[in-house]
Amino acid sequence: MEQYAIKGGNPLVGEVEIGGAKNAALAILAASVMTDETVVIENMPDVRDTNVLLQAIESIGGIVERIDRHTVRINGSQIHNLVIDGDYIKKIRASYYLLGALLGKYKKAEVALPGGCNIGSRPIDQHIKGFRALGANVNIAHGLIHAEAERLLGSHIYMDVVTVGATINVMMAAVMAEGQTIIENAAKEPHVVDLANFLNSMGANIKGAGTDVIRIRGVARLHKTEYTIIPDQIEAGTFMFAAAVTKGDITVKNVIPKHLESISAKLLEIGCEVEESDDAVRVVASKRLSHTHVKTLPYPGFPTDMQPQIAVALGLSNGTSIVTESIFENRFKYVDELTRMGASIKVESNTAIIDGVDRYTGASITAPDLRAGAALVLAGLAAEGFTTIDEIRYIERGYEDFPQKLQSLGAQIELVDTDKELQKFKLRVG
Repeated sequence: MEQYAIKGGNPLVGEVEIGGAKNAALAILAASVMTDETVVIENMPDVRDTNVLLQAIESIGGIVERIDRHTVRINGSQIHNLVIDGDYIKKIRASYYLLGALLGKYKKAEVALPGGCNIGSRPIDQHIKGFRALGANVNIAHGLIHAEAERLLGSHIYMDVVTVGATINVMMAAVMAEGQTIIENAAKEPHVVDLANFLNSMGANIKGAGTDVIRIRGVARLHKTEYTIIPDQIEAGTFMFAAAVTKGDITVKNVIPKHLESISAKLLEIGCEVEESDDAVRVVASKRLSHTHVKTLPYPGFPTDMQPQIAVALGLSNGTSIVTESIFENRFKYVDELTRMGASIKVESNTAIIDGVDRYTGASITAPDLRAGAALVLAGLAAEGFTTIDEIRYIERGYEDFPQKLQSLGAQIELVDTDKELQKFKLRVG
């Protein structure tokens, strides 16, 4: 049973290089099959989610060639199967992006209802509404979403709620629809913009990505491109909070500081020093953190994917903090684990009331999902004594070389597979 073994108490110090954005990569990999020409994608994170999506693309006839660990060449001209097998979808939620991509290109697709982390209900009603507005017949039967159209026609679509997944999916379907599509109340996240830039580099005509109104003029075909994925804002934010939690000094490199503004603002608020340069952010935590209130919101608000990390930091701060989760209703599953480490947190509905404690203590804990898992690693690194974390497959879904990057900053963390390896680790680090 693979787990992380951690001995806490070391301030993390040094520089860390951030990889490509997982959420952008998943959308871009799906969109890469929309042309019959060859697409080259660089700065792709080598994580479980991207690897599963590449397998799904291969399973329907796409040609996938790994040039190196972070570069992939994809050709969608041989796609012969428009049904995405349930096994892939069960592993990752974003396989459903193939629905928009295949519907846009072939006017037909069938995808199993999605899986991913169990952090709350993530309905697909807005995806379906968008596809129907473009002229597709959409129905759900036997656990599959089936979408088909004789032709897709541009339409004016108003999203009832701000949703990244539906904005991305409908944008892909609309790129090859006839005429103009306008998506109002669109998501503004950096990975929505990255996908629009990628599609435009293939010959699409998308304007307004990054605002709440996206205008798309349909084109008949897309062509080959070479494209580099943006850096991962959530991986960067996780290492920024690693500095805060361990009283460290970390420079996070290869980032777009603008994407990190809401995270930087909260770190400043709780007493960290934050220095920005062109493509790096340095976070220094030299004194005890102070309390604050935070509410997760769609971009440019504070990201829901950073909520567990800030909660871990606030758990060690001076005073009482309130964290309000407005995106997913099931995102506080890590609180029980953190309480075992000595945190004082009370959850009421979508709000966590956190009374700061002086320290965490090591414990045997389990990662309940991707971001909470990473946050619990940070708690372990700050804690007194030893911590073991089970179910690390969740963390591997979205963080490449996580233990190795932490080790390079001075963390005592190791991937262990057996009790014997765990005992060896404990003897070695004392």
